[in-house]
Amino acid sequence: MATESEARETYARYVATRDRVEAGELPWSALAGFFTEDAVFVDPAWGRVEGRPAIAKFMDESMAGLEDWRFPEEWTVADGNRVVSFWWNRLPGTRPDGTPYQAPGISIMTYAGNGLFSQEVDLLNMTEVGELFRDSGWTPPPTMNMPPRHPVRDISPPGRGA
Repeated sequence: MATESEARETYARYVATRDRVEAGELPWSALAGFFTEDAVFVDPAWGRVEGRPAIAKFMDESMAGLEDWRFPEEWTVADGNRVVSFWWNRLPGTRPDGTPYQAPGISIMTYAGNGLFSQEVDLLNMTEVGELFRDSGWTPPPTMNMPPRHPVRDISPPGRGA
C-alpha cells in the first residue's frame, strides 16, 4: 500500500531527525517540521498541543533539561495511515545488574500525506518514570521545565478537539 510505505518512510526520517537532535545537532523543535500546520500532539505529561508552531515550542520547552536522556526504538509498525512505535525513555547510567534505567513509551501517529503527520499521541506510565528518577538518582536540572498543572488530555484529531 502506497500510503503505508510512505508513512513508514516518513517515520524513518522522523527518527533519523530525532537521532540528530539527541546528538545535539538540531533543536527538538526540528521535529515540528514533520507535522501539518493544524496537527495535534498529545503528551502524557504536557497534554494536548495544537498547531505546528505550538508543537515546535512544546518540543523545545518539554525537552529542556533532558539532554542526557535517549529514546531508542524497539519496534515500529505501519497499518494504512497509522504508525505505532514502541520506544524507551532511557535515563543515563545503568542499574547494578547492568541494565539501563528505562521506561517504555508508545507513539501512535496519523499520517496525512506529503511527508507529514497530522497527529501524535504518546503514551507512557508517568509513575514508572518517577520510579526511575528515584532508582537512578537522576534529578531534574534547573533548566527543566515543568508541565502544566492541568493539561488538556483530549486525543481528538485536528479540528475536533478541545
